[in-house]
Amino acid sequence: METDVVVIGGGPAGLAAAAIASQQQVDVTIFERARELGGILPQCIHNGFGNFIFNKMLTGPEYAQHYIDLVKKLKIHIKTDTTVLKITKDKQIIATNSKDGLFKIKTKSIILAMGCRERTRSQILLPGSRPAGIYTAGTTQRLINVDGIMLGSKIVILGSGDVGLIMARRFILEGAEVKGVFEILPHPGGLTRNIVQCLEDFDIPLNLCHTITEIHGKKRVTGVTVAEIDRSTFNPKKGTEFFIPCDTLVIAVGLIPENELSKQVNISMGPNTGGPVVDNNMQTSEAGVFACGNVVHVHDLVDDVTISSELAGKAAAEYVKNQIKEGALKSIHPGKNVFYVVPQHIRCDLKSSVTLYFRVKNIMKNAEIKLTEKNYIVAQKKERIVKPPEIVKIDILPEEANKIKQSVEVSVEGELF
Repeated sequence: METDVVVIGGGPAGLAAAAIASQQQVDVTIFERARELGGILPQCIHNGFGNFIFNKMLTGPEYAQHYIDLVKKLKIHIKTDTTVLKITKDKQIIATNSKDGLFKIKTKSIILAMGCRERTRSQILLPGSRPAGIYTAGTTQRLINVDGIMLGSKIVILGSGDVGLIMARRFILEGAEVKGVFEILPHPGGLTRNIVQCLEDFDIPLNLCHTITEIHGKKRVTGVTVAEIDRSTFNPKKGTEFFIPCDTLVIAVGLIPENELSKQVNISMGPNTGGPVVDNNMQTSEAGVFACGNVVHVHDLVDDVTISSELAGKAAAEYVKNQIKEGALKSIHPGKNVFYVVPQHIRCDLKSSVTLYFRVKNIMKNAEIKLTEKNYIVAQKKERIVKPPEIVKIDILPEEANKIKQSVEVSVEGELF
């Protein structure tokens, strides 16, 4: 089997990348391990998707269906229920499914669009017994919204990630009692709009600098012990413990880019993103292998996932047709109060602007964002407030980028909030 471009993952990133690549008149195949296309979107029945791309509020299934219809119209080869087992350096992919068994496909370009996964209880070393009633936020979302299974009546949520916040509201709408959301950090982990719309609007308490120190129950969760955290050591403060009765514990402590396949071809990984290092074409350190969406870094909005994926799809098709000039790379590094920045490289002789995505380390107001090479300011902008949970963007115009000699640093200065 041979094809021009293989897209691994049929979520919003893979669908957008495949559609754009196919429109460049190359042969495209999508591999998706689930039974249906769409990734996480079919279980996200709330609205708020597509504000920027479609200028209207869509639900997750509506957003996904737009791109599912598009890839089917383009006659892209689609293999669902298919698990990719291995990627080789010469761009051969070994996969398996119940229909074809174990098979190999050779391609000229690969787009990694595997998305991300949730952190589990074991990854945050949450102590206590192992009764029924403990779920990740994404699992609760799938069970309630897709399978129609109500999980409990008294809910405690650990972590303030966006999916956990959305599910706090969902539990209330289904008639459950949400005892509270407990976050170990001194600031929420989700978007401000979700804090307001999902917690404040429903009078759900948010407890910062708190964590769970013990889970109670044998066959089923009966409650949890919560304690306040020492901000300097992140250890529970003795004497601050209190018990909360509950029958369900939801864990919403963040997402991790899914990159087991990426590591098979020794792609360079970003130190703080959890994903591959990419250039402005979303090409990784391995020529002809591109990455997009949450496999590169966890995005706030599906609109941004789509935008990065369209870049990857277009560039993958150009690579197949030998239209990408490899050229020299200019590096982009995180500076003061910046946790990471994507892309980490840009190529010379840009013809269009490049959007940099980055996260800050601390909340700042009256923030000034600067891209500098030594003492030369390449680009700058101001933001009223910047927060770690919310991605910040800045555009580099072609005339600005082409003045960069070797590397630039992204820094943020302002007043600590």
